[in-house]
Amino acid sequence: MKKLIVIGDSGHAKVIKDIAVSLDYRIVAVLDDKYTERTDSSIIFSPLIHLNEIIKETNGKLVIAIGSNEIRKKMIEQYDLADEQFVTLVSKAAHISPSVTIGSGTVVMPGAIINADVHIGRQVIINTGAVVEHDNVIGDYCHLSPNATSTGGVTIEQGTHIGAGAIINPQVHIGEWCTVGSGAAVIHDIDGYTTAAGLPAKAIKYRGHRI
Repeated sequence: MKKLIVIGDSGHAKVIKDIAVSLDYRIVAVLDDKYTERTDSSIIFSPLIHLNEIIKETNGKLVIAIGSNEIRKKMIEQYDLADEQFVTLVSKAAHISPSVTIGSGTVVMPGAIINADVHIGRQVIINTGAVVEHDNVIGDYCHLSPNATSTGGVTIEQGTHIGAGAIINPQVHIGEWCTVGSGAAVIHDIDGYTTAAGLPAKAIKYRGHRI
């Protein structure tokens, strides 16, 4: 059975653990800084400070079970983690076209639909019931929340969070490190580092700095 180390232990992690177990992974360690010390039993529970030693001890692969795009990116940089150390988890209850490409560390939740000729980057979350239509490009560290819909030919650059139930119209381009509010309808392009919300979505905040 394949060994898996889960980084993060919140509600989001519960769903990822369920997917991993259904795909015949054995969870050997769960790391989260809510744990103040390492506890060894059938599963190791530990703060993140012990990550590298646990990787060596267990020879396990990794998944980051943290919803924040920024935290996932910073964690990989802080611990100098390579793509090949990560698994890609796709729920058996998701529908994925054979022509889809998915990067390392990405998780696709139950009920998600990803149609033809989509490219999804590294460390992406396609959450429960999200729809990614044909010819989308989804950048690294993005998160499409439950029931978000990205229609045909959309490009979403790295680090962007699409809120629950949001809809993105065909051919729209959303820049990097944006936030699109829940239930929004995106009918025009959105510049990077922008928070947009509403029907139709309009910019309500701009962050003039890079992550």
